[in-house]
Amino acid sequence: QVPLVESGGRLVQAGGSLGLSCGASGWTLSTYGMGWFRQVPGKEREFVAAISRSGSNTYYSESVKGRFTISRDNAKNTMYLQMNSLKPEDTAIYICAARSIALWGAVGVKENEYGFWGQGTRVTVSS
Repeated sequence: QVPLVESGGRLVQAGGSLGLSCGASGWTLSTYGMGWFRQVPGKEREFVAAISRSGSNTYYSESVKGRFTISRDNAKNTMYLQMNSLKPEDTAIYICAARSIALWGAVGVKENEYGFWGQGTRVTVSS
């Protein structure tokens, strides 16, 4: 199991910004495609953003496109999610995920494409 650990979640006002991180101590994240998902208790997990192994390709859900930015620093073994112009509907537990894939440029948008998951970090956006 890849020990993915998210951090950065907190309470923020609508219109504000927040940055999340996902790290994996002891593992080489550059061998994995990465993604962010989010989940509201009682609802299905929702895709947010994905990034290729190289970091050159990214993909976003329509609900966050233009507001969120996914990035990674393979030298630091860390993936990031910068969230701007936050809305109350962005309130959720944000979960990072990793998938073992050979292609440097591929991105995964489906939950079943990922085999490794973190525990999540809670983001609350107040109106």
